[in-house]
Amino acid sequence: MALRIRTGYKKTKNLNSVLIAIIIVAGISVMMVFLFCITYLFLHLSLFLSLIITSSISLLFGFLFSYYWIDLFIYQKIRLIYKVILDFKMSKSTKKEWNKKYKSIEMAERDALNFMEKKDSEMEQLRKMEMYRKEFLGNVSHELKTPLTAIQGYVLTLLDGGLSDEKINYKYLHQASKNIDRIISIVEDLETISKLEYKEFSLNFEKIDLYKLLQETLEMLEIQSKKYNVQYVINANVERTYMVKADRGCIQHVFINLLINAMKYNDKEEKVIKITFFDMDENYLIEITDNGIGIDNNHIPRLFERFYRVSKDRSRNMGGSGLGLAIVKHIMEAHSQPINVRSTPDVGSTFSFTLKKSI
Repeated sequence: MALRIRTGYKKTKNLNSVLIAIIIVAGISVMMVFLFCITYLFLHLSLFLSLIITSSISLLFGFLFSYYWIDLFIYQKIRLIYKVILDFKMSKSTKKEWNKKYKSIEMAERDALNFMEKKDSEMEQLRKMEMYRKEFLGNVSHELKTPLTAIQGYVLTLLDGGLSDEKINYKYLHQASKNIDRIISIVEDLETISKLEYKEFSLNFEKIDLYKLLQETLEMLEIQSKKYNVQYVINANVERTYMVKADRGCIQHVFINLLINAMKYNDKEEKVIKITFFDMDENYLIEITDNGIGIDNNHIPRLFERFYRVSKDRSRNMGGSGLGLAIVKHIMEAHSQPINVRSTPDVGSTFSFTLKKSI
């Protein structure tokens, strides 16, 4: 069975250039004969004057006739081009304006080139999105498969007789529980990102003091801070308040994620995390700086992607869902504020974000 492919537009009436030339030549010839007969035979003008009048009128007629047909021929071709490259369906009300605007060959050529560049850019973007989609699916699969495989191993060992062995039963159940918590964390973080991306996550904007919120967050992280032997340096004016309008829970989540990352990705014996507040007219700028392992520049553009890890083995050994920075980025975007990072390997990293002051 033959497959017929129909284009998205109706084919315009073709104008044959050879036929147009024949019509023009024939028209001019007939016109010249007709004019010569009138001027020389009926008006009895001299032969020279009759030829002058006939030639002049024929040239004028030929010019107008040629202009009309050439213009019509070009118009049809350009119209066909614009039927393809225009992003909207042309209605009768817009035809007159379109006729005035899009009859230039130079304009048609320019717009056609712009159309090609636009389509090339769209195709490149689609290729990148497809690559990211495949990578994302692979990362999700790997992140879930790792704890599931571990759980399966612990459960099978317990079923094969390990359950009655007091030396390993509690240990294996505890390890299985930790991997279950990891799966739950991944699923919850994916759900959070999905809500933030599709605007289903409603922010509760309120007036909050950033400095007090930071102090509360550091108290929450006291155990982890002692575990990693972290020393905090806070550069802020304690005599003033840093009031912003934001979602309290979300901004605390940002603090927690950035501070925990600063703890984990630090191989120094004396770990120092410096938190600095800057007054930026309408906004406050907060910088969190560590003296950790740092990040190579080639990783920074993709640092906030879901499941992206600078060092995959090391990151997974440290736990986490691999979605923390992606959530942080979405939270800041929901507040219409940027988050930036600058880093030097073996020196440290600085994450900075801004929040609008509360009036």
